[in-house]
Amino acid sequence: MLAKNTGEFVQISAADGGSFRAYVCKPEQGSGPGLVMIQEIFGINDYMKSMAEHYAEEGYVAIVPDLFWRIEPGVELGYGEADFQKAFDFYGKFDVAKGVEDIQATITALRGMADVKGKVGCVGYCLGGLLAYLSAARTDVDVAVGYYGVGIENHLDELGGITSPVVLHFAGEDQFCPAEAREKITAAAEGKPHVQCYLYEGQDHAFATPGRDHFDKPSTMMAHSRTLAALRSVLGPIYDLEHLWDMHCYYEFATRDVDATMDTMVAEPYVNHIPTMTGGVGHDHLKRFYKYHFVDSNPEDTKLIPISRTIGADRLVDEMIFCFTHTREIDWMLPGIEPTGRYVEVPLVAIVNFRGDKLYHEHIYWDQASVLVQIGKLDPKGLPVAGADTAKKLVDETRPSNQLMRKAWATSDGKPI
Repeated sequence: MLAKNTGEFVQISAADGGSFRAYVCKPEQGSGPGLVMIQEIFGINDYMKSMAEHYAEEGYVAIVPDLFWRIEPGVELGYGEADFQKAFDFYGKFDVAKGVEDIQATITALRGMADVKGKVGCVGYCLGGLLAYLSAARTDVDVAVGYYGVGIENHLDELGGITSPVVLHFAGEDQFCPAEAREKITAAAEGKPHVQCYLYEGQDHAFATPGRDHFDKPSTMMAHSRTLAALRSVLGPIYDLEHLWDMHCYYEFATRDVDATMDTMVAEPYVNHIPTMTGGVGHDHLKRFYKYHFVDSNPEDTKLIPISRTIGADRLVDEMIFCFTHTREIDWMLPGIEPTGRYVEVPLVAIVNFRGDKLYHEHIYWDQASVLVQIGKLDPKGLPVAGADTAKKLVDETRPSNQLMRKAWATSDGKPI
């Protein structure tokens, strides 16, 4: 994840004199709640800049203060061996108490910015994870999130003074916060509903940093959703994800307007239809897909029947029945198959991720075997697959169950339950 350098540097006045720089990114709408991004031991490097830019897309005025300025201003290190040695040298010289004071100065500066509306939170990584926790204890921050914080177990005496919501993400294999330390933290947090601890089994330190050896995308996405849920609940901004998704679908299926569809999405979105791996990654790739292989590929009688909808902080899950008559080749669902004229009804699930008030990506799932059975391209005899019955049972749960496992089902007849 590389920084796009869409932000700018500003100067923050320290409480004890002097000043330090901080990298600021603002949301497209120009204003929003404040968010302090607290650095790893590598300074305001490309990763921290990219995270500020990411959270600006989420609607926050994000700022990354230079917390090593008292040692050496302007530290920006990479993740190579030489930079690691420099980073650990800075870490050894770092004054944690002064660092928290500088975070308070940054929070105060944010609260005074005209573009900051509402409350202020913080998100920190590694060293920043510890500092996020201490910020909850020692500053007036409204919500704090720490990723794999190092040394929190040494400051559990301050947990009782924390009243604002705190989220702590831990990696199961983190040598810098081993199981013994993690268990002390989680035990101390037990019974405190405003402190939430999440464990990512099998993951190591820095699992959320692209470019690091232990980066793990699934864990990163899960942690980010949990982080956003905490931030949104305290800071906002709250977006009408349901309306955004409805408008996206309206442009796709009703007006069939590719440009309007793309306008509902972030600058570089992606779509993945899981069964056929069709879609697109990035603006140009996805627009090409929509324009030539999706929007006008859908039959005229295409209909979406909504079944359920679940809305989270940054995701929406739509359960529906997708209906159509196979009157044209449908590149995205049935690529290479000539129209059969058959009518199809298939359960379909869309998991839609948002960044701020735009769609970021879509993961679309359906049972391809059911579709192939309905258009006559797959003989279901002897196979554990069904056709239109999958859609019919979705809306009528009283229809027979276990018809594909009749023989096995018969063996349990009459047995005690």
